[in-house]
Amino acid sequence: MTELPNVHVRAEVLSQALPHMQRYDQEIVVIKYGGHAMGDASAAEDFAEDIVLLEQSGVKPIVVHGGGPQIGRMLERLGIQSEFRGGLRVTDEATVEVVEMVLAGSINKQIVGWISAEGGRAIGLCGKDGNMVRAKRATKTVMDPESREMQTVDLGLVGEPEHVERGVLDAVLKAELIPVLAPVAYGADGKTYNVNADTFSGAIAGALRAKRLLLLTDVPGVLDKDKNLIPELTVEDCRRLIADGTITGGMIPKIETCIYAIDQGVEAVVILDGKVNHAVLLELFTDYGAGTLIRRS
Repeated sequence: MTELPNVHVRAEVLSQALPHMQRYDQEIVVIKYGGHAMGDASAAEDFAEDIVLLEQSGVKPIVVHGGGPQIGRMLERLGIQSEFRGGLRVTDEATVEVVEMVLAGSINKQIVGWISAEGGRAIGLCGKDGNMVRAKRATKTVMDPESREMQTVDLGLVGEPEHVERGVLDAVLKAELIPVLAPVAYGADGKTYNVNADTFSGAIAGALRAKRLLLLTDVPGVLDKDKNLIPELTVEDCRRLIADGTITGGMIPKIETCIYAIDQGVEAVVILDGKVNHAVLLELFTDYGAGTLIRRS
């Protein structure tokens, strides 16, 4: 990506925007806003401004947000000790209450407020509302550090989307409102589940056959072994780079979300740095791009 001086970013975007706006007119774009990317107040204002401009340009944006760092701070403040299995946090009953309070409460309404302050009409929801997302208990397979064997880990009330009822979102979009979604959902067992925001956004984008899914995070995108940004990948490329060890760690589940969304009918997915000023506009409305674009082929 060509870097633009911050003071000129918005003017540069608007000068190139028209043909790109036409491409996305009346199309759904799902944007996952990461917990770390939300840490900077100036970047948060830029993000809210981008979302409002998208909606005013004829795009139908849907925001899905995370909040891991904020949840961690609240658990610490309340003196709730977390249990870890295989290096992963277990979500018990006490923890999921805090997760819901932070995600569906303070963070969700903060983002709604940012968008409102920029002149947008946003509405905060979570997967429970209108039975929008039903979740099932998720398990993870990790390597035991002592036996060096793979083991299945029960993470408690951590869920993954099982079904998305798109009627609620269709009604919200028809009313020309901007949905801001917290990744908390009910299970068929009546329990509340904490769902990974990447996975949640992939399920939403897939169910609505979105034009784009943007995963805003705290890294520039997918990097090669020399730590250089890879601007574009196919699904086959992604699988190859996982197999050869180029894509590792936390980037693997993000890529798996990208592949799932594309399999469900999303045209393309982009992993990009949410701390870049006006990253959403740069990606959608200019020729510069702002991360790694992943397509079917």
